[in-house]
Amino acid sequence: MTGLLKRERPVPARFDVFERFDRMFDDWMTARPFRRLAMLDRDWEEMEGMIRVDELHDNGTLVIRAELPGIDPDADVELTVEDGMLHMHAERREEEETEEKGYLRHELRTGSFSRTLPLPEGVTESDITAEYKDGILEVRVPAGEVAVAPAPTKIPITTS
Repeated sequence: MTGLLKRERPVPARFDVFERFDRMFDDWMTARPFRRLAMLDRDWEEMEGMIRVDELHDNGTLVIRAELPGIDPDADVELTVEDGMLHMHAERREEEETEEKGYLRHELRTGSFSRTLPLPEGVTESDITAEYKDGILEVRVPAGEVAVAPAPTKIPITTS
């Protein structure tokens, strides 16, 4: 037993295998491609409650098409104009109840969606029109000479 020695000093960090693996893993996770993917994941989370839109120009008119499937535009959609911005807000509430072979299933899904878009300068709220058809809300914004009023103005939605 005289050949065995007791080690009194701790192993230096540069020789600690676990420390090296931790450092290697941290370096790998902070590499440029992974930071970009982490940012994309965060952006997707933030965009989840955002209304998806297409914007196009049609003969001097800004056309905004928003995807709002399964929403009652009269009760669940609100369009307002304030300070040169178009605010879209929609809420969805779906309830489903199924009763089969002695069991009952009740599902409730709710969600709130919104989007704010800048309007061209010189737009009058009275000229903005909105129409909902087949799950698509189409907002038409013609360019004009009058500045946008500072007070919020609600835009009526017609259905077809």
